[in-house]
Amino acid sequence: MTGHNNPTVVLVHGAFADGSSWARVIELLRARGVEALAVSNPLRGLAHDGDYVASVAGQVDGPVVLVGHSYGGPVITHAATKAANVKALVYVASFGVDKGQSALSSVESFPPVELNTSLVPQQFPDGDDTDTEFTIRRDAFPSVFAADLPDDVTATAAVSQRPIAARALAEPLSVEPAWKSLPSWFVVATADNAIHPDSQRAAAGRLGSTTVEVDASHAVALSRPTEVADHILAALTSLS
Repeated sequence: MTGHNNPTVVLVHGAFADGSSWARVIELLRARGVEALAVSNPLRGLAHDGDYVASVAGQVDGPVVLVGHSYGGPVITHAATKAANVKALVYVASFGVDKGQSALSSVESFPPVELNTSLVPQQFPDGDDTDTEFTIRRDAFPSVFAADLPDDVTATAAVSQRPIAARALAEPLSVEPAWKSLPSWFVVATADNAIHPDSQRAAAGRLGSTTVEVDASHAVALSRPTEVADHILAALTSLS
């Protein structure tokens, strides 16, 4: 990549999604002259995924703003401790974890969400053994993940989910979180049935994030891309 002083936005998807979930946000950022890159999050384990995202961010020539959706939030929290060029963090409908917390433990004191009863366990090979990964039950996918998107979109998304390893959601953060040393922003999705909105609000408060609330499902980056892009642009503006 060519060297520059303008930050690159590196977007990290969460469970059950892929890089295409950022497509509308990327279009809006590019229209404003902002370089954006969507990473393929492995979804295999928090430290593993965080190290991978750090390796991608660290190879960007210039400063980086890391953006994480859902489980991507804990991943950027880890990754930014390993990539010195990361200058800010943006959390989108995300878990907010501290050292010793996992995605699951960070929300256990909040009301249950529909996601909890909609997960389908499957087995995948892991060396000489097998391990468990989860997808969302197809008939529940629209209401859990994307109730404010058209049926044709959610039907396709339901059959193209990226499974997440159970250990990724249960693995505690092993490093001091990057949000303790970097500025952060947070988009709370107030109609989220995957991560309770109150847990998002509490996370944003714990992180000391500049926060905006959007009336949207968990798929807020697809259903309300303008608001998400605007919050990322606010982070970029603060750095300049």
